Amino acid sequence: MAGFEVRTSNSKKGKGLFATKKFDKGDIILEEDPLVSCQFAWNAAYKYLACDYCMRPLETPEQNVRRLSCKPDIVLPHANCFDINLENIASCEQCGILYCGEECKQRAFNIYHRSLCYDTTDSQHPIVILLETWKQMHYPPETTSVMLLVRILAFIEQSNDPTAAANVIKQFCHRTVNEDAELVHKLLGEQFTDQLNTLRDMTANVINGEYIQEFLTPEGFCSLMALVGTNGQGIGTSPLALWVNSVSELTMSDDERQQLDLFIDKLYQYVEQESGTFLNTEGSGLFRLQSACNHSCAPNAESSFPYGNHRIQLKAIDLIMPGDEISISYLDECSLQRSRHSRQKELAQNYLFVCWCERCLAQGSQPDCTSEEEMSDDDIDDED
Repeated sequence: MAGFEVRTSNSKKGKGLFATKKFDKGDIILEEDPLVSCQFAWNAAYKYLACDYCMRPLETPEQNVRRLSCKPDIVLPHANCFDINLENIASCEQCGILYCGEECKQRAFNIYHRSLCYDTTDSQHPIVILLETWKQMHYPPETTSVMLLVRILAFIEQSNDPTAAANVIKQFCHRTVNEDAELVHKLLGEQFTDQLNTLRDMTANVINGEYIQEFLTPEGFCSLMALVGTNGQGIGTSPLALWVNSVSELTMSDDERQQLDLFIDKLYQYVEQESGTFLNTEGSGLFRLQSACNHSCAPNAESSFPYGNHRIQLKAIDLIMPGDEISISYLDECSLQRSRHSRQKELAQNYLFVCWCERCLAQGSQPDCTSEEEMSDDDIDDED
């Protein structure tokens, strides 16, 4: 028994994920690998080495913190309590792209890489041109990658049943043409029409086939770009964070614990001084089940990546009873603590909906603007 099902939530939300059994706080609801995932373009360019398939970092925690802090003499205590095995790293014989092992290499080849293997040293290759063009349109902090879109197309073309694979992808698309265009506008900026046409032409130079033609039309490509911008789940992996979690579980004296906590605080200070907030290997993936979770400003579940790769875990953070909708927050923790108006404004801007969750309804008497949160001229209209 899975303990959940995907079914229609309501006419506005579309589908949702619902519990079919009781989940206590802390229970794991599901774990899932994405249909496809992809590291962000700038993240990869800045040498955040990761498996091209599962995004597992290809550096040890010690190597990771030395690179991020630019301090090559840092030695991590208890380094043996968590380490990343780099002995099994494999590479594509044709292009040299790296994987954490033979299994990921083969999976990538079977799902998308057979169509996308290329000479990474060829500056005129269509994939290199597409990536460089994308990077000039989408600077950090990154939210998606055009290569996730390309891998979706390769996933369809390489499938044993391309028609069924295309239908799987189309299940993620449920917005109108105008809504798709507005989402792409948010993603690419004022010149989005010209940029979208440029990306579409370049993508067609990278991959083109019988089963993906509908996604390479102006309307189809806009819909696919909106899909990766909104349904693409952010993925973050960090060797340093995995080491911190592991040493936190060790048994030690209070004095040792205090010294370790001070050491970890100092590590993060070093890293922040040099690398700012860009600590993780970052990318996004398309998850078939997890993407069915709708937003709530009082979520009863949260997503994480406890295995240091792209496998997602959905865990209950509150009691969930049979029949309850399983919800997550599309907002980060900081935004989630802001006023109802600010939350709804951000959701309307980035996801094109006004939230009517229980928390928003309970805070309906709050003023539309507080002294701490100034309003802009393009306030959202609750009637839209």
